[in-house]
Amino acid sequence: FSITEASSDFHARFSAISRSYEYVITTEKNPFLNGLSWYLQNPLKIDLMEEAIARLFNYTDFTSFSKLHTDVKTNNCKIIDAGIRQEKGIIVFYITADRFLRNMVRAITGTLVDVGKEKISVDGFCKIIEAANRCEAGQSVPAEGLFLTGVKY
Repeated sequence: FSITEASSDFHARFSAISRSYEYVITTEKNPFLNGLSWYLQNPLKIDLMEEAIARLFNYTDFTSFSKLHTDVKTNNCKIIDAGIRQEKGIIVFYITADRFLRNMVRAITGTLVDVGKEKISVDGFCKIIEAANRCEAGQSVPAEGLFLTGVKY
């Protein structure tokens, strides 16, 4: 823990070179995670979700996972790291990128859950990204469970 004087042109949001998020899904009821995770009863095919996550690195245009009608100049983002960690009854999707679009992590997570439920295939996941159409992607998962875990400058 320390404090350092920043340059006069420093901006907490726009000077960041990467951000990291995690989204927590619980598959078992846990009162200690109420409001801090999204509870899903049905099991997910984690191997399919991991395969879809690996495909994220092939893309930069994430229009399909962006909130509609935002004032951004580009929907391009560079995914630096992404994956899934599992613990007993808990699934954590983590992602790091140079920038994120509004609602992007929640929309990607919802679409990955559709892959895990076998509602869409891994190739279908890729087609959703390539369509550059938010209407093609899965639902946005609830805000509970989403955490900003890191910012690098």
